[in-house]
Amino acid sequence: MTVPLRSHVLGDWHTPTAEGRPLFDAVTGEEVARISSDGVDFGATLDYGRRAGGPALRELTFHQRAALLKALGQHLREHRDELYAVSARTGATLGDSKFDVDGGIGVLLAYASKAKRELPNDTVHVDGDVEPLGRGGTFLGQHVCTPLHGVAVQVNAFNFPVWGPLEKLAPAFLAGVPSLIKPASPTAFLTARLVELIVDSGLLPAGALQFVAGGVGDLFDHLTGQDLVSFTGSASTAQTLRTHPAIVRNAVRFTAEADSLNLSALGPDATPGTDEFDLFVNGLVAEMTVKAGQKCTAIRRAFVPEQHVDAVVEAVSAELAEITIGNPASEGVRMGALASLDQREEVRRSIKALADAGRIVFGDPDRVDVLDADPDRGAFISPMLLVGDPERAEPHEVEAFGPVSTLLPYSSTAQLIDYAARGQGSLAGSIVTADTAFAREVVLGVAPWHGRLLVLNSRDAKESTGHGSPMPQLVHGGPGRAGGGEEMGGIRGVLHHMQRTAIQADPDTLAAITGRWVAGAERHETDVHPFRKHLEELKPGDTLVAGPRTVTQADVEHFAEFTGDTFYAHMDAEAAAANPLFGERVAHGYLIVSFAAGLFVDPAPGPVLANFGVDNLRFLTPVKFGDELTVTLTCKQLTPRESAGYGEVRWDADVTRQDGQSVARYDVLTLVAKKESGK
Repeated sequence: MTVPLRSHVLGDWHTPTAEGRPLFDAVTGEEVARISSDGVDFGATLDYGRRAGGPALRELTFHQRAALLKALGQHLREHRDELYAVSARTGATLGDSKFDVDGGIGVLLAYASKAKRELPNDTVHVDGDVEPLGRGGTFLGQHVCTPLHGVAVQVNAFNFPVWGPLEKLAPAFLAGVPSLIKPASPTAFLTARLVELIVDSGLLPAGALQFVAGGVGDLFDHLTGQDLVSFTGSASTAQTLRTHPAIVRNAVRFTAEADSLNLSALGPDATPGTDEFDLFVNGLVAEMTVKAGQKCTAIRRAFVPEQHVDAVVEAVSAELAEITIGNPASEGVRMGALASLDQREEVRRSIKALADAGRIVFGDPDRVDVLDADPDRGAFISPMLLVGDPERAEPHEVEAFGPVSTLLPYSSTAQLIDYAARGQGSLAGSIVTADTAFAREVVLGVAPWHGRLLVLNSRDAKESTGHGSPMPQLVHGGPGRAGGGEEMGGIRGVLHHMQRTAIQADPDTLAAITGRWVAGAERHETDVHPFRKHLEELKPGDTLVAGPRTVTQADVEHFAEFTGDTFYAHMDAEAAAANPLFGERVAHGYLIVSFAAGLFVDPAPGPVLANFGVDNLRFLTPVKFGDELTVTLTCKQLTPRESAGYGEVRWDADVTRQDGQSVARYDVLTLVAKKESGK
């Protein structure tokens, strides 16, 4: 008998106490492993994640967690061939396996990179701008995000046993929330090997990741309001889990990615012979055959102008006829097997329902020629192309989760939008057209029913990732029958695992809580110029006041001549007098910024290595000839870079005139050396 899969809970590997049920090689039908969660104490498992994993992660900053994610991605890259080999037993070709494995690793690396760029090197995330709550500036509001003190329970589907867990793990880990991974049984042996590689790396803190192979038992009974559930699977299962008493009682955050009748629409302009027609055909064939069509984003409904249906049938059928199906280990095989024999029977039932509302134009659900495999023992099925009646309910309600797509004719843009909405919510859609007006009308018409839309044409095809590929920078989810949830979406996915709290306080208290200086908080003028301080010596609130400098007519005219900016408000007295905003000639805004820099910059070599940007620049009050400018420069935020000899410093620059009125305000961004770097 094969070895049962082990769970990893309570900081150790757990071998089930029961024999479990068998898992099979999707290609040969041989038993691969057995699966059971018998003996797992789910209450203790969740508690261990909260007690051990949560505190360990919360001690780390966003950047430190990002560094661990990057290291984990690099570690898994070194073991890709091993994961590919195991993946083949799920029925996947090498291309399918790379899509799954490399895609998942790519999510880890993308999130690590985004965190370094978009999140602070801190344990708290400040969300949005400071909100003044009183006229005097002594009462402010600010939203902050802190990690939930629970566990992110991640229930995954069988079709992406590597990418699925990693796309859920990455944002939870960055947020500082431990994960409990529960894979779907048919391909759990691949996820189990993935987790073994992660645990063996020793990179993650104890309790940051736990893994349960088998059923969920009474897991959901132990959920609290600090826990989260992220589910991928059928809509019926999602509904059952969403209404679990503990989830309802404790308002547990629940996100689901479920059934999806994804569409691709061929534009009327994309006639046979155009690049767009070929892109549509190639994309449809790819979505039908990659992973044997077992993708939650695969094209199930292909909308085609009614006059082009026959041409599309001919072109798609010709390409499908060239697809070799069989053992993924054999050369030339382009489509492998479904994940299991049970899945094949489910797909066959769905094909029958779709055929009752249309006609099969390519493929036979009960017969397929395969290379180097037994078509009865392996879960093989032919790609199936149908032409359906879009007025019937079945094409918009029945999802055949395999290499199956239905062509649906339409006669007008309004009709296309109406048919699209009948899918009741989808994860992804694509519109293949070079007509921007058509693209706008369709995108805005179908967007309320879609989580993601691709407009594909010859202009973006070379860089496009294709119809269905989830991108870590963009949300993955959809409304209605697609589950109503979101995953990834860049930093949005991280913030989903955090609590947003509104803080109301005086400026000094708010600065202490957020770790960054805010307007109205105490400033510290020191004898040492702030630009002479290393990163470790700077503190939020360190301030330099410099000036005044008088702005003259000669300054303005010299700046205009030197830069070529001779806008009338600076150079034409009569025209400027007629301007209702000024009434007379005024200084250039960029002259003000330049003068301010001349006032606050320390010219000698020192810890400040570079100025790399200006944010939030606003010119608030006109500066006229004879006005005197003073600049107040305050250290606002420090962001050390973990692996570099310097960090980022954000400064508040407030330029005022002689009456105290602010004429310009902005953030100056500099790179400042660390003391230990010796610079």
